Amino acid sequence: MKAWIVTTTGQPKDVLRLADCALPVPTPGTIRVKVLAAGVGLPDVLMCKGNYPFTPQHPFTCGQEVCGVVTDTNNNADFDLGQRVMGVTAFIEGHGGFAEEALIYDQNVFPVPVEMSDSEAAVFTIAYRTGYVALVLRGQIKAGETILVHGASGGTGAAAIQIAKALGGRVIAVANGALKTEMCTHFGADNVIDSSREDFVERTNILTDGKGVGLVFDPVGGDTFNRSLNCLNFGGRILAIGFASGAWRDASTEDLALNNHSVIGVLATVPTSEISQAMQDELYSLYKQGKLTPYVQRTRSFEELPFALSDLDERLVIGRSVILMSN
Repeated sequence: MKAWIVTTTGQPKDVLRLADCALPVPTPGTIRVKVLAAGVGLPDVLMCKGNYPFTPQHPFTCGQEVCGVVTDTNNNADFDLGQRVMGVTAFIEGHGGFAEEALIYDQNVFPVPVEMSDSEAAVFTIAYRTGYVALVLRGQIKAGETILVHGASGGTGAAAIQIAKALGGRVIAVANGALKTEMCTHFGADNVIDSSREDFVERTNILTDGKGVGLVFDPVGGDTFNRSLNCLNFGGRILAIGFASGAWRDASTEDLALNNHSVIGVLATVPTSEISQAMQDELYSLYKQGKLTPYVQRTRSFEELPFALSDLDERLVIGRSVILMSN
């Protein structure tokens, strides 16, 4: 098969090589799929640069999530050959989705609803499960609560907007530039802050009549995290999702104590398969109701992967980008 191999550390276009490789042999807890579509995410860029926490040893194939057809069940009776599934790849083991065939962890693989396209399925798993774990399981969102969403024009931010709205929240979205803020309104945000023209702390204060928000969804980190503490109401919670800015930050324990604030870490995993399936069932239900709609702005061919990653690195993508296989 053909696969994109990351050979060393650097910019994606400099370190990716298209190579002929043997089919990956399923490891314990994985199945193999023929890739139909692969989602492109910022962690894939960070893996190329070598500054993602779960970067495998070189050489490896990145690509965290795919939609594909099962080609090897690895003796797992829960799956059938030829079944269309979506899920998280074994990228940690170097067998990611930017290949003609990939391994998927069987605890994070799910059948694709008939109504869902390959492109939608390729970007549904991580973004929407992250949003659900963050807002519902960790953040304990309440109907009527106001949520501030950073990075709102990206895939995870867009998913957070849609989930929060589906559960009765009011969403204030933060994005950079007129085109991105316009799309946040399309995703369902009630109010949008253009961070290229407005200070998000001041604007949030105005939009909430000085009361602040109950939840902050933060995949950006850095100074955005620090300043978001000033957007919380008494008892508010900030959800630490990621560090798209390139840095994590620490909160003042004095501030947390005096304002009853909470910093809640979010990793899109759950402790049992029962909870995982219940979450997926709820997400599928919201999708079928039309309340969750993955927005795929760009599709590229398999051969164009380096360009797709460069676009993402340069913040040129709104929503998600997908690699479509020609097979």
